[in-house]
Amino acid sequence: MLSEPRSGRLAAWGNALLAGAVSPDDAALAIVGEDAVHRVAGLPGEAGPVGLTLALGRLRRLGVTGWRVALPAPGHPLGLSGPPDFNARALAAEEAVVGYGAPYGLVPEVSEAGPAGDVHVEVVWHCLAVREAPPADVPSLGEAERELAEALRDATAALTRLDVAASGPAAEAAREAYRARAEADREVLAPGYPPRAVRVLELARRIGLMVDLAYGNGHGGAVSASEMAARGAVLAPVERVARRAQVAAYNAWVEERERERGY
Repeated sequence: MLSEPRSGRLAAWGNALLAGAVSPDDAALAIVGEDAVHRVAGLPGEAGPVGLTLALGRLRRLGVTGWRVALPAPGHPLGLSGPPDFNARALAAEEAVVGYGAPYGLVPEVSEAGPAGDVHVEVVWHCLAVREAPPADVPSLGEAERELAEALRDATAALTRLDVAASGPAAEAAREAYRARAEADREVLAPGYPPRAVRVLELARRIGLMVDLAYGNGHGGAVSASEMAARGAVLAPVERVARRAQVAAYNAWVEERERERGY
C-alpha cells in the first residue's frame, strides 16, 4: 500500500504553515505524527540539530516559499533536481522534501530507540543544498488523474486474466485496515490543498493497496514462472504511476502558486 511518507506530511503541513492556514505548533504536531520526535540537522546558522518549529521558521526566512516531495526509486529519480549528493541521499532514504524559492532540501534519517516493548521512532531531517530546477518526472494533477484511471483499468483487466484477484481473509483484513485508516484520517492533505489533489492522492493510495494485495496473494492462478513474471510486468508500471500521482498531489500546492504567478 502507498503509505503516507514522512516527506509528504512535512511538505503538506509545511505548505499549510507557509500559507498561514495552521499554527507552527499544529504543523509540527501533524508532521511528527506517531513518531516520538523530529529534529533538523545541518540548518544554516545552527551548530547542532534543532526542533521542527525553529527549522521551518528559519528556512522560511532563508527564502523557502513552498515544499515539494520526492519519492525516488532505483532508476526513477522522481521529484529530484540534484545535485548528485542530495539525490544519492534521497534515493537511499526513498524520500525527501525539496524547498521552492531557496536551494534547500531535507532528507529523513529514521531510527528506533528504547527497550523492547517500548520502542519509539526518532527522525533527523538532514538539511542539504539542492539545485533549483524543475523536479524530475512529476506530472500535473490532470495528467496524474488520467494515468491513474488508465492504469487501474488496464491492471484490473490483466490481473483478472492472470487469476490473481486479491481475495481471502488476509486480503479482506488489509482492505478493512485501509478503510479504518481512511475513516480515522479524514484529512488526506493539509488545509489549503485543491480538492483535485485530495482526490488524486486518495486514488493513488487505493491503487497502492491493489498492488500490495496482488503481490501478497500467493501464486493465485499464476503457477508458472512466466505467469508470475507477467504479474510483475503488470504491477510494476502501475506502482510507478501511483507514486508519480502521489508526488503530483503533494506538490500541487506549489504548482498552484506557480500558476497564480504566471510561471
